[in-house]
Amino acid sequence: MRYVVAGASGFLGTALTRDLARDGHDVVRLVRREPTAADERQWDPYAGVLDPDVLTGADVVVNLAGANIGRPWTPRYKSVLRESRVRTTATLADAVVKADGTPALLVQSGKSAYGEDRGDEVLTEDAERGEGFLADVCRLWEGATAPAAEAGSRVAYLRTGVVLASDALAFRVMALPFRFGVGGRLGSGRQFFATISVTDWLRAVRFVAEHNELSGPVNLTLPEPPRYDEFVHALASGLHRPALFPVPGFVLRAAAGDLAWEMIGSTRAVPTRLLDAGFTFTHPDIGSAVAAALSPARSS
Repeated sequence: MRYVVAGASGFLGTALTRDLARDGHDVVRLVRREPTAADERQWDPYAGVLDPDVLTGADVVVNLAGANIGRPWTPRYKSVLRESRVRTTATLADAVVKADGTPALLVQSGKSAYGEDRGDEVLTEDAERGEGFLADVCRLWEGATAPAAEAGSRVAYLRTGVVLASDALAFRVMALPFRFGVGGRLGSGRQFFATISVTDWLRAVRFVAEHNELSGPVNLTLPEPPRYDEFVHALASGLHRPALFPVPGFVLRAAAGDLAWEMIGSTRAVPTRLLDAGFTFTHPDIGSAVAAALSPARSS
């Protein structure tokens, strides 16, 4: 298959393009700078510039572009977070419409589409959207694909949980306190933690790409969502460290503002559409997912 990938230089983009190339797929990486490799093509998503000919012969276009949510959410940076996702998607959707053929468009989205805190509610792909800044970003992000869908292209939104891998920045940050023996739960620990191993994320993206019946929102999360306490126990056990230092929710909210909800909000998202389509997980539970992330040889 021929894939065109935006955001190919990030953690997930690098993992995906490497995985696809390793299995013999034809991969084109979109870059904003002058291309320096044979598989690179230049685009300017903020100016809406992408030659539709770049998509000629493509089976799947994947957008993984987006600014890092881990920085402080100043008003200016909130705009960066939003525009880095919405404008890239809009430019790709427009190019898909103009391309010779109708490649599928897969857009990275997130568990945040369901809102800041949904408690114990089971969130299938049919669940209503939630509230909050990132939920609004996801709404605009996914909505930017509309021209491609209206033109007949298959469009899927990959509502991804936290991806666990040894070289993932989020996982390294979460694991660091435990490595020094000062880790513990965040908030009550009873919140549901939407997550997935990088191995299963890669397999799921390719599964969605290859299955034409999958469109619209698709949750990329563990089939049995763990509570945060379970994640903490698995992480502490895997590192042979205690988990004795909880961080109360009010402390996180005071320190991180709106970003705190990404850590203490409850998102019980389940991958109903993947499972119904026959997808099976390599790491189906939090114990195996964390163990894989702690073992670099097994993380990808």
